[in-house]
Amino acid sequence: MKKNFTYRYNPHTLSYEKVKTTFVDRLKKISFSVAFGIVLGVVLLVIGMNVFQSPKERRLRREMAAMERQVRKMSETVKRNESVLRDLENRDNSIYRTLLEAEPISDDLRMSALAQQDFSEIDGLEISALVAETSRRIDQLSHRLYVQSLSFDEVYRMASSKKERMDHVPAIMPLAKNSCSVISGFGTRYHPILHYRRMHTGVDLSAKTGTPIYATGDGVVKVAGRSDELGGYGVAVLIDHGFGYKSLYAHMSEVKVRQGQSVKRGELLGLVGSTGLASGPHCHYEVWLNGNKVNPIYYFFNDLTPKEYEEVIEAANQENQCLS
Repeated sequence: MKKNFTYRYNPHTLSYEKVKTTFVDRLKKISFSVAFGIVLGVVLLVIGMNVFQSPKERRLRREMAAMERQVRKMSETVKRNESVLRDLENRDNSIYRTLLEAEPISDDLRMSALAQQDFSEIDGLEISALVAETSRRIDQLSHRLYVQSLSFDEVYRMASSKKERMDHVPAIMPLAKNSCSVISGFGTRYHPILHYRRMHTGVDLSAKTGTPIYATGDGVVKVAGRSDELGGYGVAVLIDHGFGYKSLYAHMSEVKVRQGQSVKRGELLGLVGSTGLASGPHCHYEVWLNGNKVNPIYYFFNDLTPKEYEEVIEAANQENQCLS
């Protein structure tokens, strides 16, 4: 094959002279071409990676978006479950363990610190913080559920061994829940007859005159009718349930039991009225524990749903005027 030569014009000799190409010149030319090709290739690669996506990249992006949606849904589910568990924990400490005279489960035990997980593999991802937080909450939720499960096992054992006690504890509302309204609760209230604020030691359940009033637990009737011991309570019934519990039903219009009579939970005691220091027909209901008057609201747990129980507590906690 015929070789191509390069010529250069020499103005001194007025002729063309053949240019001699050395090895170094050829090496420089090749190096330049290779370097230019590499730079051009890198530039094109960068442009391609940022502008165009391969089928695999598109599939991975779709999978990441779907994963992020699922993690967010999981986070919302965990949030709802935390709320339900919080309600169970409150009822466990405030009601079940109180009734069984057991020590409540401390927050430190329920929320004890867990071992930190390693999320270094997903560091830098947009959802890494969300994944880490959701995972931490799930672990905490699992631990709290475990503690609550152990607590319920303990409560069940205590309740099973104290069935007789539970039958005597005042554990229902004294009036049918669809026949009355909670007007005033436990605490300092303005008295409608005496016209000053004083401690209201029970709960006022407003109802029509003649509405049945029922025993809230098994026991023996100690007072049935008017009594100097009960003073302004008017016509009333006082039941001794044993185990340190007593319950009082005041301002009745009529009594259906007699002193010394044994009664069962749900048995008719009398009818709603407005006797004594009362401004209208209602049942003033009290619970006494070891001689101390306690908030009866915490004993309305046997015949109320969680929602109804919350509504009763909310109504009883309102600062208003009592009826007696």
